[in-house]
Amino acid sequence: MRRSPLLVVYVTVFVDLLGFGIILPNLPFYALSFGATGLWIGAILTAYSAAQLVGAPLLGRVSDAVGRRPVILLSLVGSALSFTLTGLADTLLLLLLARALAGLFGGSIAAAQAYIADATPPEDRAKHMGMLGAAIGMGFVFGPALGAALSPLGFSAAAFCSAGLAVANFLFGVFALVEPRRARAPATGRAPATSLASLLGHPYLGRLLLSTFLATFAFVGMEATFALLGERRYGLDPAGLGLVFVYVGAIVAAVQGWLVGRLASACGERELAMTGAVVMGVALVALPLSASLGLALAALGALAVGQGLVTPALSSLLSRGSGADVQGSTLGLGQSFAAGARAVGPLVAGWLFDLGAPLPYLLGAALVLVVAWLVGAAGAPPTGALASEGERDR
Repeated sequence: MRRSPLLVVYVTVFVDLLGFGIILPNLPFYALSFGATGLWIGAILTAYSAAQLVGAPLLGRVSDAVGRRPVILLSLVGSALSFTLTGLADTLLLLLLARALAGLFGGSIAAAQAYIADATPPEDRAKHMGMLGAAIGMGFVFGPALGAALSPLGFSAAAFCSAGLAVANFLFGVFALVEPRRARAPATGRAPATSLASLLGHPYLGRLLLSTFLATFAFVGMEATFALLGERRYGLDPAGLGLVFVYVGAIVAAVQGWLVGRLASACGERELAMTGAVVMGVALVALPLSASLGLALAALGALAVGQGLVTPALSSLLSRGSGADVQGSTLGLGQSFAAGARAVGPLVAGWLFDLGAPLPYLLGAALVLVVAWLVGAAGAPPTGALASEGERDR
């Protein structure tokens, strides 16, 4: 029986994010054991996204040049090295460098998105981007649970377990992952026209990249501050907060894995992204106004549904508007914009929360309404909105 190449990609990304999820919840507590201040903890948590801001577009370009499979495998090697260094780290500086290394090689998602773009027709792309999002989400659902089970053995043991998973994942990819067939431009000796300036200035792709940043910024603002809101208003302890985030992650994964494909076929990715953004906006307004935990959970559920719709729809729209031989570059920049939002979003949200608990949620609501407008203004995806020079010379 022939193995589905997309199934291999989903499994590879799931295991990669599973390892990340194992160490993430206990990382701040491990840093505290070395006497970390709040600033150090913030720097360590931000290091991954800050490095991914640089690494994702770079690896995306490399995947356009040499193929998706080598870049995915390289990312898995980077994961194994970073998890090993995390387990060996005995100073805050080494811990910071380990998380930066993980972010620098954190290009598996962008390469996997480009793999899907190569292997699927445009009309099915949102469905498969959603399935990839579900694999990512399930990694974050099961990873923390596995990390909790490993916690009696210590943080280093959990990090080495993640490294072992990354090595096993690499070996699985070596034998099971094949390079997808994709349209290639004839060699012209010229680089693809995918500079940051050309992307941001493009009337279609520029709006989508900005939408990716704003939607991610709004969601991570909730992630960064709900622990404080939940503890103060609803008396949630760390175990309760963990269950809340498992609930949110499970809904996002279910929406992306089951609902996105059906809705995209019925109404299109553009309408899906706009609807998801509006749902997120309503939920973000409702969340700080929720007087009970039950109402807050309902608002969080709606927020998860909106996020689950927006993310794969934006990825699919970015892919459909890009030339066949610059998919990795464009989707890598999309991941870079999301990483930038994850780097600065928690800082801004935390500052606003100190000024007033509802403020980060209200700002997020305003931003996702801007996302709905931007996606609507972008219009339908053009064919090859930003192609390489080689494509345009054909």
